[in-house]
Amino acid sequence: MADIASLLQASLQPATRKQAEQQLQQLTPQQGFLLHLLRLILDKTQDRSIRLAGGIYLKNIAKLRWEEDVAPLSEQDKATIRSELVPAMIALSDPTDKSIRAQIAESVSLIAELDFPAKWSNLIDQLVVSLSETDYNVNIGVLETAHSIFRQWRPQVRSDALFTEINFVISRFMDPFLHLFRHTATIILSPSRPSNLDLVTQAQILLAEIFYDFTCQDLPPAIEDSHDEFFAPDFGWFHRFLTWDPPELRGDPDDANPSLPARLKTVIFEIAELYIKLYSDQLARSPAIETFVQGVWGLVGNNKLPNVANDQLVSQALRFVSSAIRSGFYKSLFSSKEIIDILLQGVVVPNVGLRDHEMEQFEDDPLEFIRLDLALPSGSGGAGSAEVSTRRQAAADVLQALVGSGYQTEATEIVGSWISTGLQQYNTDPAQNWKSKDSAVYLLTAIATETSTAKLGVTSINAQVDVVKFFSDHVFQDLQAVQGAVHPILQVDAIRFLLTFRNQLTKEQLLSVLPLLINHLKSDNYVAYTYAAITIDRILSIKKGSQLMFSQADVHDFAADLLGAILAKIEGAGTPEKVAENDHLMKCAMRIIITARQTLTPVYQQVLQRLVAILGVISKNPSNPNFDQYIFESISALMRFVVHGTSSTLPTFEQTLFGPCTFILQQDIDQYIPYVFQILAQMLDLHTIGVPTQYRTLLPFLLMPAPWQQKGNIPGLVKLLTAFLARDANEMVTNNQIVSVLAIVQQRLIPSKINDAWGFELLQGVMLYVPHTHLQQYFKVLLMTLLTRLQTSKTDKFVYHFSHFLLFTMAINVEGLGPNYVISTVEEIQPQLWSQVLTTFVIPQVPKMPHKDRKVAAIGLTRMLTESQLMLTEPAARHWPSAFTALVKLFNEPQYLTKTATEDANATGGLTNIDYEEQTAGYQAAYSRLAAAEGATVDPVAYVKDPKEFLGRALSRTRVGALIAACDPGIVQPFVQSLAAEGFVIQ
Repeated sequence: MADIASLLQASLQPATRKQAEQQLQQLTPQQGFLLHLLRLILDKTQDRSIRLAGGIYLKNIAKLRWEEDVAPLSEQDKATIRSELVPAMIALSDPTDKSIRAQIAESVSLIAELDFPAKWSNLIDQLVVSLSETDYNVNIGVLETAHSIFRQWRPQVRSDALFTEINFVISRFMDPFLHLFRHTATIILSPSRPSNLDLVTQAQILLAEIFYDFTCQDLPPAIEDSHDEFFAPDFGWFHRFLTWDPPELRGDPDDANPSLPARLKTVIFEIAELYIKLYSDQLARSPAIETFVQGVWGLVGNNKLPNVANDQLVSQALRFVSSAIRSGFYKSLFSSKEIIDILLQGVVVPNVGLRDHEMEQFEDDPLEFIRLDLALPSGSGGAGSAEVSTRRQAAADVLQALVGSGYQTEATEIVGSWISTGLQQYNTDPAQNWKSKDSAVYLLTAIATETSTAKLGVTSINAQVDVVKFFSDHVFQDLQAVQGAVHPILQVDAIRFLLTFRNQLTKEQLLSVLPLLINHLKSDNYVAYTYAAITIDRILSIKKGSQLMFSQADVHDFAADLLGAILAKIEGAGTPEKVAENDHLMKCAMRIIITARQTLTPVYQQVLQRLVAILGVISKNPSNPNFDQYIFESISALMRFVVHGTSSTLPTFEQTLFGPCTFILQQDIDQYIPYVFQILAQMLDLHTIGVPTQYRTLLPFLLMPAPWQQKGNIPGLVKLLTAFLARDANEMVTNNQIVSVLAIVQQRLIPSKINDAWGFELLQGVMLYVPHTHLQQYFKVLLMTLLTRLQTSKTDKFVYHFSHFLLFTMAINVEGLGPNYVISTVEEIQPQLWSQVLTTFVIPQVPKMPHKDRKVAAIGLTRMLTESQLMLTEPAARHWPSAFTALVKLFNEPQYLTKTATEDANATGGLTNIDYEEQTAGYQAAYSRLAAAEGATVDPVAYVKDPKEFLGRALSRTRVGALIAACDPGIVQPFVQSLAAEGFVIQ
């Protein structure tokens, strides 16, 4: 334990980081490690960088290892840490320890998410007893921690468990909270302001956040009873805070960070928006919302808060107005044309124009400009969401609220005149007045949009606006203008207009503008070529029904050139960080490959080499998970489609990819290893028979413990080992490698609640491909491992997978396996154990089987009921009727027991219908799936074409009439009669 400080120090150095982290991971499960780590974090004699590294490591333990099943943390250590964390956070109340305290507070939040209240029932009491009327350093720490726990309620779905937790917290925290809220508010609103006003205001902001937390699901009685105290127009705390602006807290006008009063007002508008959505009846008790709307006018009307620091406040105030309009409860406030005119002129239009700092961002930080420009307006976000929206997006959302709430005609007419004025100003002097056209195009986009999503663009439009005519008259000219002929922002506006209204254009219109977008890819302007890539990606993603609008035939003529232009932009970026920063370009390249498919076969070698070269550059310093996901997806998709069309290309892919894959494994580039295993599995799956030598040399490494220690590796490793089993099981038996596979299943996967499903997937591969004669000696021990896990740490997921595994093993057509083998092995473990397993686990799970598993379940049950003598004799026979009834119920949904023609076609082609738009790119804690690497689903019971016919024949061969007679006639008899009608005679 004495080495912890030196290991943390070493983890900060690139040369020693990997080894230090491995040693820390080995120490982590040892008794006493967590407490030693916490004491080191609190030890002010230690170097601050080491203490901060310790805080981060503790937070990561809470995030990644707190419930680890393999090499678990000691329960005694966990209990000790739970008792020590809140006192530790209080001990770090000094402002100099703020960053370290933040790590401890997040650790509290992460552990509370798992253990509170069941294992940490005194957490709230620990927080309450730490609150102080005088020490606001301590209060801030306590309130930050409380808010980090309570804010998790905001996005959750209502449930008994959620409300049990909320009520538990409120019963202990509400009274101290209200007392501290009143005490703090009185201090900051008093004429004689304290010297620590900034600290007290920070606490007030957190108290307002916690007010939101407490009301985000339901209205607690204590807050309901105090409604006027908070919302009354004259004396309510919130109304008074909106006009509170002490000079000493205003900050530097050039500072981009919001002032403390601005942050407090932002939270108050969030609370007001929440109340509009959830508690309109409460608000009706007084003219509170009218007062808030007047507050918006007073704060942001006529551009009174122009500074960047106030952007968040202005945007939230506008979102509040949008919510008030959409609610329909305040029509008197927005009903007249005069009021709408004042609203648009005073609040909306001033916030639509581009400001100087956005122009600077366009030039100096184009990716941030794009990120903010593409963010959704508030209408699509949840209450209290921390979404980022610019002022112009929030202003546009007010317009869209008016259009969607019955004020369409008035808003369209008023905004129409502003648009006409802007276009006239531009036409008189295009060089000087380009901002007028930019605002006009933005206003038109806003007023024309009724509903939209990030994925689909605009889904319905304002019928009073002719979008296509506006595009033809005013936008198309900027889209086709050569670079430099018009201001680059107007060209970006034209591309964005196309992106926004892509669903309103026909396929022919979109195909006609694609060449113009390709031209913009060659632009020198970062935002212009990135927007062109984003728009091409989204256009090629458009679906009509379930089918993509564009096929490889549509892009055949220009796909190779388009892909070449995109890759050239990526390659030209320079350093690894610059190459990887623009994932929009890489996503567009991926989309082109997916759309073009076999069209790229003539140039696949050049494309592959360029992708591998880009991968080589970014692997020197992986920095963007999204880019990584897209480049591996691109490599995988290129291989999938090209090899499918021309199988002779596979060796070229292997020769090109094996070197980089081996390098990534040897250099232990952990961000990429999960992808490498999937790529290797995909390549091996493309071999119909046998395993080439270069794969076999990998197998000993795959069977070592090290690669299985990273959770993200496990799915790819399972897929890769399953591919080995399918093609090389006999060789693996000869080399005694099956024992290692089973050891991984029994020691690493099955004991883990996170990875047990992957253990069952690997087991299915073992059962399907390893000869029964070799497997027989291990099967009983294997079942005992599964039964032990059922006894010690049963979960619903494990029960399902266990039941499915038994039915799978009985269903597959493998010599030596089958129902008698499974049941007799269970009975060897303990007489009459099978009856318990069948009635407790298997039969109750059958109706819960997902559709994809129902055919296997039906075949497994059929064989169990008709081929096993043990099931046809006592004591198991008494459970035959309930098992048969469960089987009959499966046939009540026969569509899930047979494949459709489309599925058969996909299986024949070796392709699955992947919806890449649904892919969430980026690293996940457990797994980053490559959609393109997913092969066609293998049917393990493909020998059965028609499950009902299979059942009918099996029943005809077996004397089960008496057993059927004991079944529920209401369910079973109609089915049996249908079998008889098809010619099956059951005795």
